[in-house]
Amino acid sequence: MRVIEIPRSLDYRNVEHIYEQAAGDDSSPVLFDARRLRWIDPNGMLLLLAAGQVAARSGTAPRISLPARQEVTGYLERMGFHHAAAGIFRSGAGTRRRSRSASDVLLEITPVTTNSDVHDVVDRVQARAGAILSTALRYPRSAVVQFSVILSEVCQNIVEHAEAPGWVAAQAYNWQKRLGRHVAVIAVSDLGCGFRASLEAEHAARFGDRWGDATALEAAFLLGLTRFADTGRGQGIQQIRKQVGRWQGILSIRSGTVRIADTPDWSSRPPLEEGLTHFPGSQINIILPERTG
Repeated sequence: MRVIEIPRSLDYRNVEHIYEQAAGDDSSPVLFDARRLRWIDPNGMLLLLAAGQVAARSGTAPRISLPARQEVTGYLERMGFHHAAAGIFRSGAGTRRRSRSASDVLLEITPVTTNSDVHDVVDRVQARAGAILSTALRYPRSAVVQFSVILSEVCQNIVEHAEAPGWVAAQAYNWQKRLGRHVAVIAVSDLGCGFRASLEAEHAARFGDRWGDATALEAAFLLGLTRFADTGRGQGIQQIRKQVGRWQGILSIRSGTVRIADTPDWSSRPPLEEGLTHFPGSQINIILPERTG
C-alpha cells in the first residue's frame, strides 16, 4: 500500500505535492494519511477529493485516515467533506452526519453537474455573502451581486467545458498572521477534459506547434478565447479577472501541466508555472482580501 502523508497544513500553496503522489504510476492501493492535519482550506479539500478520484483509477478505492484533532474533523463536517468523500474513499468519512454550518462558511462543498446546480449555488450563497462581504471584508453591499457573478461563472465553467462533474466551496478566514486581514477563498475543481482539450478544436490550428497546456491557458486567460466560434460567448474568465482585479485578489487556474495566475502585490506566486504533474481537468482558486482603504 502506498501511503500519502498529508501535511499539517493544506491549502492552495502546497496541494501540488499531494496530487503528484496520487497521480503516480504505482497501481497499489493508496492510503491518504491525514491524521496530522491541523489546517485545510477549500482548495485543500477539493484537491483531496480529486486526488482520491485519480488514485481510484488504479482499480481500488483509496482509503483516508481522518485528522486526529476534533476541531479539524468538525470543520470538515461543517464544510460537507465527509459527505462528498463517501463515494470516493473507503473509510468512515461519509458516515458522519453533516452539522449545521458555521456563520463564516460561505458555501459547503457542493457538486456541480448541471445549470440547475449553478443556480442553486448562487441562491444558497447570497444571504451569507452579504453579511460576510460587508462585515469581514468591508465590501459595499453591492458587491454581493459581483460575488454571485463570479460564483456563477466559475461553476458554469464546469458545466460548459469540463464534460465531467465538479465541486465548488467557499469560506471566509481571518489571515491575521499571513496577511493581516480577512479573506474569502473560493475553490472550484473538476476532473474533466481540461482547458487544452476544450479549446483544441476551435483554436489549436492557429497556434500550430506552440499549442499545448500553457498556450491554451494563456489563450483563455489572457486573450479571452473560448471554445465558441461566435464572438461574445464564454467570456466568463475575463469577467472574473476584471472583478477580482478590482478587489486586489488572486485568480489562478490549474489545468494540464500548467498554472496561470493574476497575482496582486501582496502575493509571491509566479504568474505562470509549467511542468507540473498532469491534472486531468481544472482547478480554479480565488482569494478576495479585505479592503484596506
